[in-house]
Amino acid sequence: MSTLPRLCGSRLQLRRWRVEDRAPFAAMNSDPRVMEFFRSPLTRDDSDAMADRIERHFDEYGFGLWALEIPGVAPFIGFAGLTWARFDAHFTPAVEIGWRLAFLYWGHGYATEAARLALAFGFEILALEEAVSFTAVGNRRSRAVMERLGMRRDPVGDFDYPGFPEGHPLRRHVLYRIGSDRYSANAVSSC
Repeated sequence: MSTLPRLCGSRLQLRRWRVEDRAPFAAMNSDPRVMEFFRSPLTRDDSDAMADRIERHFDEYGFGLWALEIPGVAPFIGFAGLTWARFDAHFTPAVEIGWRLAFLYWGHGYATEAARLALAFGFEILALEEAVSFTAVGNRRSRAVMERLGMRRDPVGDFDYPGFPEGHPLRRHVLYRIGSDRYSANAVSSC
């Protein structure tokens, strides 16, 4: 496990994963509301495998999808962070900003706050030139977060996500981008 700092916002901390995060992560990943824009909810084994991949990404690249906690309130509410897009598309390789929160924590601005902290880390510490985000066309909640982050849709970049079969209603994805030139400094603070 690396010594990556925790990232602190006004209400949230982004931190490395703990063993005790796996049960609430699996519960979140099995919720059809949370997984509405994915192929299907995840089994416990699939969820644990995803947590293992997240940890390997941190170890290999020095960044990843941090576990989110609300100190003193909730030890795990989801994840947010940066990850390498792992599929072939016209815009890859690219670093993606992503998030997923348990349903109970939707609508409170946590995804936006966490994503801002992750973007700050990406632009200020990793010196990224650009970050992308993408989702199914109909995922209005995630698209709203992307827009609050200052990301701009790249309509020419919209694509068919290879994780969905031809003809699947979620196959078409929208692409959003933000470059270091458009990013507003958000000072990374470790706790």
